[in-house]
Amino acid sequence: MTQQYGQQPQPGVARCYRHPDRETRIGCARCGRPICPSCMIAAAVGHQCPECVHGAQAARAARATRPRTLAGGAVTANPRLVTSVLLGINLAVFLAVLAGGDQVVTDYGMVGYATDGWPPHWIGVADGEWYRLLTSAFLHQAVWHIAFNMMGLWFIGPPLEAALGRARFLALYLISALAGSTLSYLLAEQNQLSLGASGAIFGLFGATAVLTRRLRYDMRPIAVLLAINLLITFTWSHIAWQAHIGGLVAGVVVTAGMVHAPRRRQALVQVATCVGVLAVLAVACAIRTSQLVGG
Repeated sequence: MTQQYGQQPQPGVARCYRHPDRETRIGCARCGRPICPSCMIAAAVGHQCPECVHGAQAARAARATRPRTLAGGAVTANPRLVTSVLLGINLAVFLAVLAGGDQVVTDYGMVGYATDGWPPHWIGVADGEWYRLLTSAFLHQAVWHIAFNMMGLWFIGPPLEAALGRARFLALYLISALAGSTLSYLLAEQNQLSLGASGAIFGLFGATAVLTRRLRYDMRPIAVLLAINLLITFTWSHIAWQAHIGGLVAGVVVTAGMVHAPRRRQALVQVATCVGVLAVLAVACAIRTSQLVGG
């Protein structure tokens, strides 16, 4: 009589991919390969095999050691990409203004509430054209105007883009532009068109000052540059000082939230800062609109 020791393999039952002599009915929750009790590693849902666990740990370690900017953004090989794109958009819109004439400025420039043509037709932010708060920041009519603004963007933009990261730098630029338009909407003559990227550029000035302070660099260069630009703002005619001050304040607040956010909650604080500034701008515009329309 022949004696049998142990269990005979059952047909159709899977075997552990690491131990072919062991049958199992359990599969890895991540890759699906069959694993025996010796290879099972408890996961949040089910069990995983050693390779999947080690791969996930390696991926987390790689993310943790990936170089980051001061504000937590990804370090990139080209710190001028967003700056170059913004500069290109401004130049393209400038060419469109040259080709389309004053009508482009009338349709997209910053104006609170005004009439256009005869019979009178109301236009402006108060008439529901909220897009003007942003489109006006990409409009220029004079060569000297776009030249000054684009020079500022080209020289100040890349260091900020490198320090903050692309997404954060873009958020800084756009929020500063909106803040400049919002303060113009609140304080400037409502029937006078204004345009230009100056609000966004002053936001970059404010951001540079905050970053310089944070890194404990010499503050004198940015202080002199800011003083000169503020002097020009309040002494030259036909300059929307409201846009400059609005952009400057927004740039300081947004950048302070980005570079002083605690490391553990960095992204949350940064998003909350940007959303908070946008909420203040939205409420201010809504109140101003109610005053103009209701009055």
